Amino acid sequence: MRIKALACLLTLSACSSVPLQAKHDLVGMARSDLIACAGVPDNAATLPDGEVLQWRQDQQVQGPFTLKGPMSLELDLSGHGTCHFVARLRQGRVAQVEYTGPSGTLLGPYSACRPLVLACERRARKS
Repeated sequence: MRIKALACLLTLSACSSVPLQAKHDLVGMARSDLIACAGVPDNAATLPDGEVLQWRQDQQVQGPFTLKGPMSLELDLSGHGTCHFVARLRQGRVAQVEYTGPSGTLLGPYSACRPLVLACERRARKS
């Protein structure tokens, strides 16, 4: 029983660790590679020293614990979150990654950001 509980805890913590790891692993990635894995950004702004790209996850992402009962009774023990994935680029390469929005669920503080950065994180780990 303890092993199963530990396995569940490790699995849940992995969901929030991907965005945290991506904050480090994506630094240095070329702009073209970032767009190839994250898709076309929702917003872009040009700055004197580079640019900022933003991807938005505005649909509420739920955590894993919702209990449903008879007569449409529903108890939600999880958090809901959205995420904006913001990448600052200098000389065509990622210099900084940040997340904004209420992105925390029971899976962790940035779990709503996971879908936005998962493909890029996997790409960065292969490189």
